[in-house]
Amino acid sequence: MSEKQYEFFIPGRLPGLNEYTSANRTNCHKGAKMKKETELFIIYAIKNQLKQLVIHKPVFISYTWVEINKRRDLDNICFARKFIQDSLVYCGVLDNDGWKNITGFEDDFIIDKLRPGVLVRLKEIV
Repeated sequence: MSEKQYEFFIPGRLPGLNEYTSANRTNCHKGAKMKKETELFIIYAIKNQLKQLVIHKPVFISYTWVEINKRRDLDNICFARKFIQDSLVYCGVLDNDGWKNITGFEDDFIIDKLRPGVLVRLKEIV
């Protein structure tokens, strides 16, 4: 059996843990607003690129984080996995983002000043 793999690209720089923590410390509503706006942006990318995709099998997710420079710490950058995985569930691509649905993930980081964003690859586990 062949593995099925899907991918989509989220253009731009997603908020990191430091930005999200700062927003929540300022005002809990500001943090909630940041999460909602970020997820709406991600949802648009998912719906535009994956269309009506529904995956019922567990997946392994590979993230390629494309930054414009090396100023943000790697763990700060990949915090945005939370927003992406919640958005995949919201869109119905995944049933849930728990242990039964996501077997693991990996992160790669590259620099591209002209095209920052996140390349997300979903690999079905057969």
